[in-house]
Amino acid sequence: MSEKTRVLILFGSDSDRATMEEAARVLESFGVAFRMETASAHRSPDRVRDIVREAPAQGVQVFIAGAGMANHLAGAVAAHTTLPVIGVPLGGSALAGVDSLYSTVQMPAGVPVATVAIGASGAKNAAVLAIQILALSDRGLALKLEDLKQRLARGERL
Repeated sequence: MSEKTRVLILFGSDSDRATMEEAARVLESFGVAFRMETASAHRSPDRVRDIVREAPAQGVQVFIAGAGMANHLAGAVAAHTTLPVIGVPLGGSALAGVDSLYSTVQMPAGVPVATVAIGASGAKNAAVLAIQILALSDRGLALKLEDLKQRLARGERL
C-alpha cells in the first residue's frame, strides 16, 4: 500500500494468518492501510520488540496482536509501546482459546490490552475497534462506521 501503515497486525505463527486475515479484510474494506507480520513473543521476542519500537516512525497508530495458547504477544507488544493494542485470542489449544483469552485480558495495571472475542469474529472486531480509534481524528472513517452500523441494523454481515 502506498499510504502510510496505520494499523500493524501481528500474529504468533503462520497457522494464525488465516484468522488474522479477517482483520485485514475489514481494514481493507474501510481503506485503512495496514501491514501483517509474523512475530512470536516466545520464539522471537527481540523481533517483536524491534517491530513495535520502529512502528510509530512508519505511521502505525494501532496494533492488533493475535496468538493462541499462552498468548503473550499482545502483552509483549503493549510492554514496548504507548499506542493502543488490541489482543485477539486464538483457538487451537486443548482449551479452545480460553487460555489465550485469559492471558490476553489479564494484563497488569498500567499495561492495557483491549481484548476481543476468540477467533475470527474477534479478529473482525479488533479491526472495527482499531477503525473506531482512528476515527476519533478521521471524519471519513467516522462516516464509514456510521454506514456500517446502518448496514448491520439491516441484517447485513460485516
